[in-house]
Amino acid sequence: MKFGPVPIDLAEGAVLAHATTAGERRFRKAHRLGAEDLAALKAAGAEQVVVAVLDPGDLGEDVAAERIVVAMSHPNIEAKPAATGRVNLHAEAAGVFTVNAVMIDAINAVDPTITIATLAQYAPVEKGQMVATVKIIPYAVAADLVDAVSGICAGGEIFAVNAFRPIRVGVIQTVLPGVKASVLDKTLRVTEARLARSGGRLTAERRTPHEIGPVAEAAASLARDNDMVVIFGASAMSDFSDVVPAAIERAGGTVVRAGMPVDPGNLLVLGTLAGKRVIGAPGCARSPKENGFDWVLDRLVAGLDVTARDIAGMGVGGLLMEIPTRPQPREPAPQSARSEPKVDIVLLAAGRSSRMGGPNKLLALFDGKPLVRRAAERALGSKASGTVVVTGHQRERVRHALAGLDLAVTDNPDFADGLASSLKAGIAKVSADAAGAMIVLGDMPGISSADMDSLIDAFRKSGGRSVVRASHGGRRGNPVLLPRSLFPAIAHLEGDTGARHLVEAEGLDVIDVEIGQGASVDVDTREALEGAGGVLQD
Repeated sequence: MKFGPVPIDLAEGAVLAHATTAGERRFRKAHRLGAEDLAALKAAGAEQVVVAVLDPGDLGEDVAAERIVVAMSHPNIEAKPAATGRVNLHAEAAGVFTVNAVMIDAINAVDPTITIATLAQYAPVEKGQMVATVKIIPYAVAADLVDAVSGICAGGEIFAVNAFRPIRVGVIQTVLPGVKASVLDKTLRVTEARLARSGGRLTAERRTPHEIGPVAEAAASLARDNDMVVIFGASAMSDFSDVVPAAIERAGGTVVRAGMPVDPGNLLVLGTLAGKRVIGAPGCARSPKENGFDWVLDRLVAGLDVTARDIAGMGVGGLLMEIPTRPQPREPAPQSARSEPKVDIVLLAAGRSSRMGGPNKLLALFDGKPLVRRAAERALGSKASGTVVVTGHQRERVRHALAGLDLAVTDNPDFADGLASSLKAGIAKVSADAAGAMIVLGDMPGISSADMDSLIDAFRKSGGRSVVRASHGGRRGNPVLLPRSLFPAIAHLEGDTGARHLVEAEGLDVIDVEIGQGASVDVDTREALEGAGGVLQD
């Protein structure tokens, strides 16, 4: 193929390189020029065009891409019609994608004009999802290159979607003193949701003491009537002879692998029993977040074998996002010199006071002092290690009201987008060694330093891992103290969304601290502000 400018009289049959206009006619890029097209171009004054001229042995981009795909073996994958030198391939069923990386590499090494890109090995896919694309870079490619690629494709299955099967699963949950029934109930709901994506179902559950004998008996019983047994231990595996692997062997099964190089998910156990698969689930599998359990479960449900060697090979890419609910996070919360979890306060003071009809409620006077200053002074008077104030609306006036106070002020230029932007701006300024951040709303005049201290004390007593929430009369309120484990998730909040739904979604322990009416009194309206003793300023 030759590419470049060509005189109009020599361009018939060539492929147009760029969109071109001739009078009222417009020729799209990649249009094959005919005699009538050339006449129109000449009439418009064009003397030459930039084109691709095919050699006798060349194939057009679409023909070349289609020929390559036709030579491929790709079960449960549909090839879409070629367009602009590209053929996209989509999953015909939900399942797990597998690919022959050697064949893909060999194809991509033939010539830069021919490319193929795919999803990662063992990626879970939904029906209709694109899994691969074949792209011819130039407008045409030599037929012998296409033949070379087709020859590679003839070597066997290049990729496939291994469809999920609707399997039946029995669950065992072991119990120790202090294990909450609510935790076990939530584990069942999370497991059912995991199975639902593949059409599987949870058929039965057994709750047993955390002992080898009862677990072995329950596993043998459930294996008779199910395709898989999943065991959630009340205590994480700490030895290869611990309760879960020992119970699998006592029931007559075999432990394939105990421990995996995926985090979260290190403490997974995989075994077989009566021809069925048994998974000793790591503690992180109680969370819906992706973890090593998902990697093994998805492959098994898709009918793929998982060997000890397979698990040993999962380390590259196996460092996944931390799960806040893990009983033992991979990094402990930062501790201060006196071994008490440090807490910073994030005071949100960026809002527009839209329901006030004009005046900024944070500048209203309470006992002769702007509300935002009073809130900041109370934060500074608490046990918190530091205070960050987030400004936005009327930032200069708010900063002036805070003048002289020993705190950090950070501006949120996106305050009009909603609460989430201010929350993210404040969390970003929390000190690196803080174990948590207390979110204090600037429009709550009834929150005292002592109230904040009550939340900090409860947080420290919990070891710096729980969410601590102010309450009034048994109802949740504000402020809310968030552990550092939630900070990464806060970075993804959008719109007028606070941290409440994160607390519910992550499943962290929540400690409610009764502080009285102050937890539920804010001053969103003139009536509420004046009723609380405030005086609006223009």
